[in-house]
Amino acid sequence: MSLTLGTGPFGQAPRGEFNGAVSVDGRVLWWEDSPRWVRGKLAGEVVVDSRRVKLMHETGTMLRWYFPIEDVRQDLLEAGERHTHCPIKGDASYFSVRVGDRLSENAAWTYPEPIDGAPPLAGYVSFYWNALDEWLEEDELVKGHPRDPYHRVDVRQTSRRVQVSVHGHQLADSTRSLVLFESGLPPRWYLPPDDVDAAALSSVDFSSLCPYKGTASYFAVEADGQVEDVLAWTYPDPLNEVSPIAGRIAFFDERVNVTVDGEAQERPQTPWSKADWTKRELP
Repeated sequence: MSLTLGTGPFGQAPRGEFNGAVSVDGRVLWWEDSPRWVRGKLAGEVVVDSRRVKLMHETGTMLRWYFPIEDVRQDLLEAGERHTHCPIKGDASYFSVRVGDRLSENAAWTYPEPIDGAPPLAGYVSFYWNALDEWLEEDELVKGHPRDPYHRVDVRQTSRRVQVSVHGHQLADSTRSLVLFESGLPPRWYLPPDDVDAAALSSVDFSSLCPYKGTASYFAVEADGQVEDVLAWTYPDPLNEVSPIAGRIAFFDERVNVTVDGEAQERPQTPWSKADWTKRELP
């Protein structure tokens, strides 16, 4: 189960509730300890180094790390004038981070006086992911966003016949697929390139980072004189955990027609777009 994606209890289409979480006006928070050692760097300098990380799961946002203020290089923080209000956490105050000539403005925030009923946020600091140059979990780089400990990805071979079409044009027909099961998300069919109509695909200048799979490259699809932007993707060099999907092609089932062993599949209710991959970060 992934708490904040898809069908997870804090996701876009929750299928259940999470006992003990804070809930206000449809937004839910869950605050817990993490056993993992986390460091964040800017311009080669360690800004935060913590073995006492807290995890914040919140409806509609990616998992966030919160760090005790003692684990942050306070000599690198500069108090800013920005303040925001969250109805279930309280008023946030912001810090910029300066390392030599590098300044990352409004990079971090804290809740000095969280509202009643909120998690015990006082004394903790969180950072916008892209405000620092790199993040390490233990001694491994993490890209995209923090890894959710409740998130799981499994890749399985399948001989089921998978057919994909759009606007009446068949894009793929394969009995050699890999199916990727990812917490809170619909199954994804990763197809051998030989079983895909490569002539219908064209690369687009867009990519995304997934901390569980790696960096994806995307394709537009032209069929029946119509162009569908960012309709398919591939992982040229995926992370070791999902290495079998390297070079295979997957489609957004939300926007194509898929049949599996002759049975038409319902389109998942997750209409992804470019905007979804560049979500505005909120504290």
